Amino acid sequence: MRPTALIYSSHDRSEYIHRDFIIERALESWDNKTLMHLPMSQKNQGSQEWDFGNFQWYYRKFKQYGLDYFPFYWNDNLRREDVDLFFHMLWDTQVVVLGGGNSSLGLRRYKDLGKLYYNDGDLFERILHERQDRGLLTVGFSAGADQLCEYLSSSIDYDLEDPYGFGLARNIVTTLHHEPGREETIYKLAVNLPHCMSFGLPNDSGIGVDQDYLPSGNIWQIIWFIEDRSWDIPAHQWHIKTRQGVKILSYYPDGRSWSFNGGDMMVRIMPPDNSWQNVTVITNQGDFLDYWTQGRSQYSSIEEIFYNH
Repeated sequence: MRPTALIYSSHDRSEYIHRDFIIERALESWDNKTLMHLPMSQKNQGSQEWDFGNFQWYYRKFKQYGLDYFPFYWNDNLRREDVDLFFHMLWDTQVVVLGGGNSSLGLRRYKDLGKLYYNDGDLFERILHERQDRGLLTVGFSAGADQLCEYLSSSIDYDLEDPYGFGLARNIVTTLHHEPGREETIYKLAVNLPHCMSFGLPNDSGIGVDQDYLPSGNIWQIIWFIEDRSWDIPAHQWHIKTRQGVKILSYYPDGRSWSFNGGDMMVRIMPPDNSWQNVTVITNQGDFLDYWTQGRSQYSSIEEIFYNH
């Protein structure tokens, strides 16, 4: 098991997240070293090109190793053959990156590609989940991070026409660029969405997620917590909160909190109706802890957790 969804917050192209978790997943294929960048959450063509350009300089470093990277831009005059090609690439590409911008705008465009051209507004989301089932990686940065979660984080403050993300990170909601003083935002998410895990991701950090169904019909989910301290330009240190010791933070609806270190893991078991959840934290030291009691877990392996649910 390894992440099939990566949700992260970063000030720039920090090496650990971008090379070890994104680029290497594209390069591991013998014959399909592909990465598609989708900046459709940006308002216009110029903004979309700017979004891709913020990553292009980094992607270019790996062209010598066979990386085939390309963007796909939204415009109002796409031809049917363009959209056919888009969905073929979405299905086939090793790594897909959903870029930044406005979460709701991008969400609508991704759905409209299926709705307008195939009368199927769920086509984009369905292919993302099929990618997940096949073990391919979909990455979310900025607006893209919001879109891969269960809900858009702004849905608790605004009456959004569509508050739902694509759910590759089921029952998870995140806030990005977390730093001390913003704890209230995470707590507010936890109170309003009690069936979700609410995480505050500082720069540079992220969560990797994989999930599927057990034979019982319950859903298993594994979350990997990622801290990246690899960016080492002194003038940028103020932006990199992980280098200042800021952890990935989660709040409970009752006001308690848990801070996660890089290398920690979480194992969740949930029924389809979300009526309960069993949550075990595996620390980077190998300790198994019960998330709810914050004490020692009754389980000592992931296999044991799965077997008992």
